[in-house]
Amino acid sequence: MARTASTKLSFCALALTLLAGAFGSEARADATLDRIKGRQKLTVGIILSGAPFGYIDPRSRAEKGFNIDLAKALAEKLGVKVELVTVTPPNRVQFLQQGNFDVLIANMQFTEDRAKIMDHVQTPYDRAGGAALGRKDSGIKDWTDLKGKPVCISQGSNYAQPLADTYGAEVKGIPSQPESMLALQGGNCVVAVHVAPTIKLLLADRPDAWKDYAIVIPTELEPADSVIWLRKGERDTGAALDAAVRELHASGAMLEMAKANRLVDPTFLEEARRTYAAPAKP
Repeated sequence: MARTASTKLSFCALALTLLAGAFGSEARADATLDRIKGRQKLTVGIILSGAPFGYIDPRSRAEKGFNIDLAKALAEKLGVKVELVTVTPPNRVQFLQQGNFDVLIANMQFTEDRAKIMDHVQTPYDRAGGAALGRKDSGIKDWTDLKGKPVCISQGSNYAQPLADTYGAEVKGIPSQPESMLALQGGNCVVAVHVAPTIKLLLADRPDAWKDYAIVIPTELEPADSVIWLRKGERDTGAALDAAVRELHASGAMLEMAKANRLVDPTFLEEARRTYAAPAKP
């Protein structure tokens, strides 16, 4: 009898130890914010796919764009400096999960599949859909016209699934957006699908180089919230950055950053400013 009681006590002690360890792990699960504060630096993965979001200035060779300005503004809100880490579509998620940087701001819209492997800041900083860039004489006028035809996208793009599953396109994942554009010009695909603001600005800035091309489908593909991505379980970091994003919307700073970087259609950001600047209802 004594032996049975002792065994029960041992199991109880083990269970309490495991339970305490679980709560301790949960409490320590988000050490990222502490590291950011401790080293006085926020490291941000950014993608240089083109204006207005991220690009290399040809004169100064500095990294510029809306996403870069957002990274700097977030660091300022946290009272720390910023360090930018350049990523590409194929490696951006892997590098985040490996801890190469703290957060990821890389033109990645929210999807349920992405949310299964990463966490994100709840308040979006923008909203974007895909635009189809193709030759004016391509005959492509609707997404349904892409059935059985080659379409270029960036590797890891959230446009791959709807293009293939919904519209039956032959999707070609290219390592980067600039390479995708070259593939389009080389005749390797009938359209290239990328975030609409980048395509619109490309056509506006380089009319001679793209005089034979246009956004051939009037509607955007899968418009979705652009969010800041985190590793799973980083609730403290997410909460701190969420407050910062809301403040940037409310003050109009987010909208001003977008305009300064020539975001073609700031409608979403104008609405976000009105929403977050409005006094809370009692």
